[in-house]
Amino acid sequence: MHSTPHPALPVGRGLAYVSFAATAWGTAGAAAALLYHGSGLGPLALTFWRTFGGLLLLLAVRAARRHRTGSTTGTTTPLPAEPLRRRAARIAVTGIALAVFQAAYFASVEATGLAVGTVITMGAGPVLMAVGARLTMGERLGAGGVLAVGGALTGLLILVLGGDGAATVRPAGVGYAVLSAAACAVMTLTTRRFGRGGGSDPYASTISAFAVGALCLLPLAAAEGLWPYAHDLGRSLLLLGYIAAIPTALAYGLYFAGLAVVRAATASVISLIEPVSAAAIAVLFLGERLTTATAAGTAVLLTAVAALAVTEARGRDRGELR
Repeated sequence: MHSTPHPALPVGRGLAYVSFAATAWGTAGAAAALLYHGSGLGPLALTFWRTFGGLLLLLAVRAARRHRTGSTTGTTTPLPAEPLRRRAARIAVTGIALAVFQAAYFASVEATGLAVGTVITMGAGPVLMAVGARLTMGERLGAGGVLAVGGALTGLLILVLGGDGAATVRPAGVGYAVLSAAACAVMTLTTRRFGRGGGSDPYASTISAFAVGALCLLPLAAAEGLWPYAHDLGRSLLLLGYIAAIPTALAYGLYFAGLAVVRAATASVISLIEPVSAAAIAVLFLGERLTTATAAGTAVLLTAVAALAVTEARGRDRGELR
């Protein structure tokens, strides 16, 4: 089995892609929080416009690349053919998981606030990904990894149970955040498992996943309320455009490309850039407040996942990780 199925992309660049994606994602929740005040859009409608707008941008970029290179595939690196059934399964699973991941995350932000929703989502993600990678791809967790998982779960428990009356931690928001983390784990593991065998174009895969996600979201978004309010429409469109362009089209394109050479658990650890930036934005600019219990839970959770990163690095150095 090849460890780098997409040799045209160096591992260092793959890490940079995932890092940029995580940084960009940290701003999406803040933009969503602003949209909830005045646009009239709910989590499902917001996720649909994010996915559909990102899809349109990706298609435009792909068309421009084809025109510039004269290529019919949008890439100059020939790839071995991927079996049709495997490609269809990968696209369907990734697209549905993408839709659930984003919709549940925005629902969590609406229910429990940007800082807490993001921290729980991204804190639970590495735990679920590490366990899933072990079960589905044989990636070893080790004793240190087990302790890190336990620490992360402890941090989540503090976040859920440790709030005082003024805290923004709410059970519904926590549930949405954990659902979002689970869907993100499914999306990442599916992309990693199928991508590491070669034969898939990450750029085309991203477009296909977005198309599936948008189709799944459309009827649900229409039932919730698809159109933003007429007043402050310019502000709403500007925020939607930003969400579709930077933390969606650009970030997911880079993320899926990076997963061809970056391990699933490693990518999840790098993604911790997101909750740090999102929490900072929430406290500094959106007026959210972190209570002592929430801050303690956050610290425990992030420390546990940092320990998981150390375990990951040591395992790679000893040649234990595949």
